[in-house]
Amino acid sequence: MRRFHKLVAAAVLLFAAASNGWAQAVEYQIDPVHSSAHFSVRHLMISNVRGEFAKVTGKVIYDPKNLKASSVEATIDATSINTHEPKRDDHLKSPDFFDVAKFPTLTFKSKGVEKAGEGKLRVTGDLTIRGTTREVVLDVEGPAPEVKMGPAFKSGASASTTVNRKDFGLVWNKALESGGVVVGDEVKITLEIEMGRQAAAQEKPAGGGMSSR
Repeated sequence: MRRFHKLVAAAVLLFAAASNGWAQAVEYQIDPVHSSAHFSVRHLMISNVRGEFAKVTGKVIYDPKNLKASSVEATIDATSINTHEPKRDDHLKSPDFFDVAKFPTLTFKSKGVEKAGEGKLRVTGDLTIRGTTREVVLDVEGPAPEVKMGPAFKSGASASTTVNRKDFGLVWNKALESGGVVVGDEVKITLEIEMGRQAAAQEKPAGGGMSSR
């Protein structure tokens, strides 16, 4: 009878782990090949200019059972900025804007993670641009259930926020003859993150997924 009780207890634990998806804290590395940071800002008061930073690296620790133990650290390569206009990109890299020679990276380090609805999180943290740090809040969709690709498990998430560029020392502007200015102050930022972790032997994807084999 004692053996039977042990077998039942073991079965219950296995079922709970299988149905829970992420059963414990998981550490991911951000995949720089499949991740990017996008931004949008008003131009001439009549349209939006969009661009991206193509190189994002960092680490994510996700614990759905204890979100206080979750964290995000990301580094964006400022020199990878691309608005599909070389002259504008050169200006954005100059001391008028990001001054990439002195400040080659933008960084984000979380201070708190909380649930914000089904499949959504709210991540508060410090964003540093051009050597100036301000607290921002990221609205996050995800992370997505893991899928298995070769020796690694993959997950992903999208995050967005809006900042005032002047809060970070990006104050350059020029007045228009008809009124208004060349560049708006509000910048909408969206992060598209793919992240992975190495698979242990015989391990299955958390939350379901598709094997590459």
